[in-house]
Amino acid sequence: MLGKQRSSAENILILGLGGVGTYLTKRLVHEGYAVTAIEPDSRLIRHTDAYVDARLIQGSAMSIHCWREADAENIDVLIAVTDNDAVNMLAAMIADRFGISLKIARVRSMDFDSQDAVLNAHELKIDLVIHPEELAAQEIVRLVERTAGNEIIDIADGQTQVMATRVHDASPLAHQNLKTLSTTYNTFPFRVVAIARGITTILPGGDQEILPQDQVLIMAAKKNIPKLMDLTGVKQQRRHQVMILGGGLVGCRVAELMGKDVRVKIVEKDETRAAELCHHLNHAEVLHGDGSDAEVLDLAGLTDMDTFITATGDNETNIMSCMLAKHLMDTAKGDDGSKDRKTISLVNKEEYLVLAATSGSDIALNKKVLAANEILKFIRRGELLSVAHLHGFDAEVVEILAAPDSPITRIPLSRLDPSFHGKILIGGVYRDERWNIAVGDTRILANERVIVVCKSLHLKDVHKLFWVKT
Repeated sequence: MLGKQRSSAENILILGLGGVGTYLTKRLVHEGYAVTAIEPDSRLIRHTDAYVDARLIQGSAMSIHCWREADAENIDVLIAVTDNDAVNMLAAMIADRFGISLKIARVRSMDFDSQDAVLNAHELKIDLVIHPEELAAQEIVRLVERTAGNEIIDIADGQTQVMATRVHDASPLAHQNLKTLSTTYNTFPFRVVAIARGITTILPGGDQEILPQDQVLIMAAKKNIPKLMDLTGVKQQRRHQVMILGGGLVGCRVAELMGKDVRVKIVEKDETRAAELCHHLNHAEVLHGDGSDAEVLDLAGLTDMDTFITATGDNETNIMSCMLAKHLMDTAKGDDGSKDRKTISLVNKEEYLVLAATSGSDIALNKKVLAANEILKFIRRGELLSVAHLHGFDAEVVEILAAPDSPITRIPLSRLDPSFHGKILIGGVYRDERWNIAVGDTRILANERVIVVCKSLHLKDVHKLFWVKT
């Protein structure tokens, strides 16, 4: 219930501990949920048991005996993320028979989304269908759009917006700390709520300095966004050019989503698949060749590209090709170095994310992490007024009510416990029938709606601040 602490009795059943399941189990246990998992692989059971305090049952997701051992009658949420889509869909129907109210299933096929499908999600008793490849494609497109210009994220029913923009050397934001920024540009209220620097997301304090190449998120009222764009020097960019290595599910979908607004080239190693893509994609140029070869990339026009994306099914190919492309693009910058070229790699092993992001990829994405974040956001929807994940940032924007006598209502923001610094940031408060940017001397009152930016792993700290312990 909104404004109250989540009951510790909320139970979650996870089917499958491969990839998404293990990551979700860690996240949910960390946030205080009671988690039970069913997994047939004894190695995954032992591995998970060493890291998290969850109830683990070795067995099949299709074994009703295992469901009864998991006490399915008292489960609130089912998350079916095995490697078998048919098992996940059938599991949702079994969960419905047990009276489980919320059913989430990972399904690769997009054929079950429409209402006129032979079997749609409603008929399968699935409340949320997760498509990892679709999530990855949408995230890549969003990141490309951000690189090409700027992104505006609606929050608080669109009354407040967050603008994402990259800071260049000549930007008025470069080399300024936030205290100086707020006093220098004080004609309208705004607040820098997050900074992405390399692979790190920073929730900044007043002494934080903004550096060139930082990606910043700035919160302001919708009416002030044009002023904010003028302040940050946002200009209309020329048409963006993108090269995609790999024409599989993700690469093909990225090209489809780009449409006519971006020039797209796909380099596909398999000749048959390249021919299929030529017939399927109307607004992309498809080239047959080995994208891990420097000569092939050069002939394909890599040096004219703004963004290079690796989306093959091989981790090593994606990482190494990004390293090669980064070297070739940086070498071709020219004396002025004016082109802001970016590389994005799809990495299927979570442990490779840091390797990819520090070796040649400006941004490394993992389908499993993206799917887990979408599932977590869906589960939390009943606890919060709204949730918006900040794509490309390890952070989320949440809207929440301040419960009477909760810790957040007792002191001004400047006097909050230092342990919350860097984990959460109070962005705005709804007062006098409008959204106001929160500052250090702001004091949150009981039952006020508040916008909070928090790192993805620290939603529990928002709970501590805004809810009364029961």
